[in-house]
Amino acid sequence: MRLHLSRASVTAAALSLAAVALSGATLPAQAATSSGCEGGAFRVTMPSGAAVTGSQSAKIQTASLAPDALVQVRGRYVEFDFAPVTGNVYNYVYTGADNPASMTAGVRTPIWESKTLSLGAVLRTEVEVRTDGGDLLMLARGKSGKVKIQAKDCATGGIFQQEVEATGTVRATHTLAANMYYYVNPYTGKVNFGDGSSFRGKDSPQVATKVSQSERVTVWDIAAGGRMGQVLGEDAVELSAGATACVTDCQAQNRIRGSLPVTDPAFSG
Repeated sequence: MRLHLSRASVTAAALSLAAVALSGATLPAQAATSSGCEGGAFRVTMPSGAAVTGSQSAKIQTASLAPDALVQVRGRYVEFDFAPVTGNVYNYVYTGADNPASMTAGVRTPIWESKTLSLGAVLRTEVEVRTDGGDLLMLARGKSGKVKIQAKDCATGGIFQQEVEATGTVRATHTLAANMYYYVNPYTGKVNFGDGSSFRGKDSPQVATKVSQSERVTVWDIAAGGRMGQVLGEDAVELSAGATACVTDCQAQNRIRGSLPVTDPAFSG
């Protein structure tokens, strides 16, 4: 059963519901079914134009890079850009590549416009990239902090997290793509993001505090060693307690998947 929720319908349903009631270096573990990740593979293009793909790694110095210089990440199912000097992420998109488990019905679907950090242009030591097929790890370092990105190239579920190490709290601003919006899921009472189709996503904070939220923008304060991730598909509507309070060697698989009740008809029907 596919459920289509408009901004108006999810708001009305939510009101009705309320009335009655970087330091580790391992690549990310499996976080989606093997069929949903079949054929997934990242190709990463460094600012110099050099490519990293297959089971490869590369490391470049970032001292002379412009703050807006980008590492381009292109997978079969997922693509985005990473600014290694600031730790910012831009233009996170599901490509719509054919897969029976696709959350976007084969349609290219932008998810995030940006995920920016308040660090500034301080990551000026090096950026390291490691690919292993559909698994990706990127680590950008500076004298006063570092940012680690973990991702997996899957048509459903998958992994994406942005982990920060700094001397103090870092503010993260997440801006959804123009077609996406936050809403209270009437079947779980929790905040999801979507586009009115059966696509479901949810922010996954770890040692991070929500400061504000509007229809498309959420601001978080991330404590030292904390991270911001996301869960997509069925994982986004599980009735779970959320991630544990991990501040060192945090891994993207540090949450429960697939073993808790799912009440959203997009996945339970």
